Amino acid sequence: MLPWEGELAGRIDRHTFDSALLRGNPLGDPHERPLWVYVPPGYDDSTTRYPTVYVIQGYTGHLSMWANRVAYRQPFPETADAVFADGTLPGCVLVFVDAWTAVGGSQFVNSPGTGEYHSYLCDEIVPWVDAHYRTIADRESRAISGKSSGGFGAMITPMLRPDVFGALATHAGDSLYELSYIPDFGKAVRGLRAYDGDIQRWWDDFRSRPSFTKPDDDVLLMMLGISACFSAREDGTPELPFDPVTGVLRQEAWQRWLDWDPVRMVPKYAEAVRSLRAVWIDAGTRDEWFLDVGAEAFRAEILTAGLPEDRVYFELFDATHGAIDYRYPLALKWLAERLKR
Repeated sequence: MLPWEGELAGRIDRHTFDSALLRGNPLGDPHERPLWVYVPPGYDDSTTRYPTVYVIQGYTGHLSMWANRVAYRQPFPETADAVFADGTLPGCVLVFVDAWTAVGGSQFVNSPGTGEYHSYLCDEIVPWVDAHYRTIADRESRAISGKSSGGFGAMITPMLRPDVFGALATHAGDSLYELSYIPDFGKAVRGLRAYDGDIQRWWDDFRSRPSFTKPDDDVLLMMLGISACFSAREDGTPELPFDPVTGVLRQEAWQRWLDWDPVRMVPKYAEAVRSLRAVWIDAGTRDEWFLDVGAEAFRAEILTAGLPEDRVYFELFDATHGAIDYRYPLALKWLAERLKR
């Protein structure tokens, strides 16, 4: 509980990863990215191979934020280390992945608006880690975990790449978009009135001043960023899923968002879902984006798809969307006990 950095029983190696897939990305973001790899206590004194858990972040999250400290809370690298510190639980290698973009995030998907972030994760980062660390290079021994947009990435990645990931943990992951996104469309329309409905004008203004100094900055960044991920045109231009003046849904663009809704994706990827070894789902009952309801819907869909109920952990707890990082080590422990060794 002390406010200073704690000593780890394991170790974090800080790397710079040179991504071929992110070179020349549409936003001009760096192709060299920080990559942190945690190894558990005892790693250097044995020849043991370990399961891996890949940890991804929410929107506007970047890797250095894992070291942020707030009063009376330890950051996740320390609470994760505590899971393995006493040796009662077999260790895991944890991989902290950076997928930041100039518009606040990538949603961990491939998009002409942001770049090849899904392939960067699955086809570059994972093989590199397996080549440089004593991991068990098998989807049965590999999980992905995240919160919010990271929870979304954790839900969709094993569906799209069941050859790579066989387990997941999602904390308040983006889902059921008619509840989580549509309420913000009206807020965005109101915010864009000052810019004649032109989100690029807002973007130019946002970048010209200290960030988040106007009341609509949060919602407008989210609308621009998610549009860049989900509904960018072939030339990379983000297309909003609603008319920025009237708020009327643009059905084609909105359908592209819906196609990325994890709840709606499950039936299409039912075979991959049935193959999952372990699924952790949680959310706060007062989540501002109704992601507790989305969590309920996602659980219902994966069970309907045929995933055995004993492979699923589900919990709704008294919380909003924020300050739920104390859930991360709980999910990590649960996954560590279920990944193949």
